[in-house]
Amino acid sequence: MARRESQSAKSQRLGIILDRLAVAYPDARVGLDFTSPLELLIATILSAQCTDERVNIVTKSLFARYRQPVDYATAPIEELEESVRSTGFYKNKAKNIQQCCRQLIDQFGGEVPQTLEELVTLAGVGRKTANCVLSNCFDIPGLTVDTHVTRISNLLGLVSTQDAVKIEFALMKILTSDRWNEFDRLVITHGRRTCIARRPQCSGCPINDLCPSAQEKP
Repeated sequence: MARRESQSAKSQRLGIILDRLAVAYPDARVGLDFTSPLELLIATILSAQCTDERVNIVTKSLFARYRQPVDYATAPIEELEESVRSTGFYKNKAKNIQQCCRQLIDQFGGEVPQTLEELVTLAGVGRKTANCVLSNCFDIPGLTVDTHVTRISNLLGLVSTQDAVKIEFALMKILTSDRWNEFDRLVITHGRRTCIARRPQCSGCPINDLCPSAQEKP
């Protein structure tokens, strides 16, 4: 079904999908807790290979202790490592966070930049992290391709690749930019609550009839 579907048909189907998800999840939001662009930047770096739930537990005390880029930049690396240990890959994450904050100070006056081109120059920041910060802190359109978006975009037949960058650009072609941020919040929320990776709730899914993968099930 998905392979024979035209781009315009995909666009139309995706629009209906988002309309239904918006009704199903009126409280859809990013899963990471934050109160500033810096906090979301740090939280998103920590979220690599880690659940949002675990990151939120860690950042509750982390954000109380480190409030400005200079706090991260000047902290003993061993102390920072210990603070983020339970998120996994803690040595690399602590190193990236510290280097990122030093770059913020040296290159951006201590402020989180507001363009993707500038954000991806920071240590530990790729397109996913940059788009997450831009969309949720500055309301700048961006597609954050995380594991939920990757999995559900494939299940819906919108893409047929696991490559995050390819998925991002494929979605850009079938979805107008004014819905990119909404797409992320709705699809990620759908992935957490209904289309759960190991136990999808297809029978109660609001977009069941629009999902090729659900229709293929016996």
